[in-house]
Amino acid sequence: MSEDGRAPGVQATVIEARGFDAWFGEFHVLRGIRLDVTERAVTALIGPSGCGKSTFLRWCNRLNDRVRGARATGALRIQGIDVLGPDVDVVELRRKVAMVFHRPNPFPKSIHDNVAFGPRLARRLGRGDAEEIVERSLRLAGLWDEVRDRLGRSALTLSGGQRQRLCIARAIASDPDVLLMDEPCSTLDAKSTAVIEDLLTELKSRFTIVLATNNMQQAARASEHCALLVQGELVEFAPTAKLFSNPSRRETEDFITGRSG
Repeated sequence: MSEDGRAPGVQATVIEARGFDAWFGEFHVLRGIRLDVTERAVTALIGPSGCGKSTFLRWCNRLNDRVRGARATGALRIQGIDVLGPDVDVVELRRKVAMVFHRPNPFPKSIHDNVAFGPRLARRLGRGDAEEIVERSLRLAGLWDEVRDRLGRSALTLSGGQRQRLCIARAIASDPDVLLMDEPCSTLDAKSTAVIEDLLTELKSRFTIVLATNNMQQAARASEHCALLVQGELVEFAPTAKLFSNPSRRETEDFITGRSG
């Protein structure tokens, strides 16, 4: 890791955290996080359960606003905009910074209407516009060929892996800049997990992706950069290959080899 916590490479920084702290009531969840997430790559957040991975993601699009007692200090900027600023348009922020959760959560609507939901909220769509967005998003999510003949059916008829890909399609339908993924494969079988991981390879050419995962193998396979959080502190941030093969910190080696965590 460089001295300023910056991931190597020449890509532009999309998410920048400096001295970022977060609390739930008196519980100090994140402590002094200093992290840069670069564009059009997968950055993985790893660490023990409760280390603050999900909390960091949820502050990136202000979902923690809904949590009583949640507060944050320090700098958290996305594309140069202060996410914590009082003048931030949270609705617009969530359009630009989309999120996929650990458990697939399709709406009790048709497959088509799940994908079209966000764009319809943002603007008035003609029928042709909606069809184009739905097809494009389902194709990007690797689901189009499986559902193209049943778009009017309930999304709840899909399998678990298909539901999660539908949620990815729904998230990207509004054309966000950043895609946050909070343990997106934790409830899926190995086959569905492999499909999602392959999908990440395709999506990173279009979106900046931050992936929180408890699966070390997934982080190693799917990400270019990796950050280890332990008890709310950033222990190490480095190219994924280096972090797993030659970590700079003993705590990192202990965690990835299973001696701690």
